Amino acid sequence: MSEKLYTVGKIVNTHGIRGDLKIVPQTDFPDERFAKGSALVFFDPQKQTRMPVIVESAREQKKMFVVKFKGFDNINDVEKYKGWLLKVEEQYLSELPDDEFYYHEIIGCTVVTDEGEELGKISEILSPGANDVWVVEREKGKPVLLPYIDEVILEVDVENKRVKVHLMEGLLD
Repeated sequence: MSEKLYTVGKIVNTHGIRGDLKIVPQTDFPDERFAKGSALVFFDPQKQTRMPVIVESAREQKKMFVVKFKGFDNINDVEKYKGWLLKVEEQYLSELPDDEFYYHEIIGCTVVTDEGEELGKISEILSPGANDVWVVEREKGKPVLLPYIDEVILEVDVENKRVKVHLMEGLLD
């Protein structure tokens, strides 16, 4: 198993008695990640334990996915995985178009305004609706919420972990 793993979901509960799990997706490609035959990894954030699994079936239900994994046929087999993360190995990541990025490429980037002021680092990406929102943690003050739109996000340099932004009126309030 390769060392680099990327989070694609969180196991939040069981579903029924046949070994299905409720997953909150943390990926822009849930249909690809939870497709039948997909190789994923159960990951315990406390103990850093890993276990490879294969998706047997999945269906979307109320902004979550109900996923059945091969070899887990009843609730007793899966109950212990509540709270664990679902990850994918780096080798299974797809190539993205030039203007698209994986969450792990954006999180941790330093944000600099078009006037040269350093704002902070991106700590999280929210998906509330029409566009993603990048959360920038600042050394002092409240986090800044930056909508991922062309008028705000000017340049993304994932190699140097830098994002150049234009602060529209009201974004720092």
